[in-house]
Amino acid sequence: MQHSEPQAQTVDLTLVVAEECSLCDHAKKVLDSLRNDYSLRVKEVKLESEEGRLLGQLHPLLFPPILLRGDRVLSYGRLSERRLRKELGRG
Repeated sequence: MQHSEPQAQTVDLTLVVAEECSLCDHAKKVLDSLRNDYSLRVKEVKLESEEGRLLGQLHPLLFPPILLRGDRVLSYGRLSERRLRKELGRG
C-alpha cells in the first residue's frame, strides 16, 4: 500500500513594504527561499498605497516590512527565516 504525501495547503501572506527598505528586500529573499518548502501566495502591498495605509493604521506601532497571515501579524522589521518556518509548520 502506497502512502501519498498530503497536499501542501497554500498559505496566503501579505507583505507590507516601504520604498528603499533593506529589511523589505531581506524579507522578500526569505520568502522566496521558503517557496521551495512551502506553498506560499504572497501579496505585496506598498505602505504608501491606500491598502498599505489602512494596514498601517490597523498595526500602528509596527514598521515595515510587516508580514501578515490574515489579520495576524507574523513578523515586522527583520524577518527571521527560522521563526517563520516554525510558524508555517504549525499550519
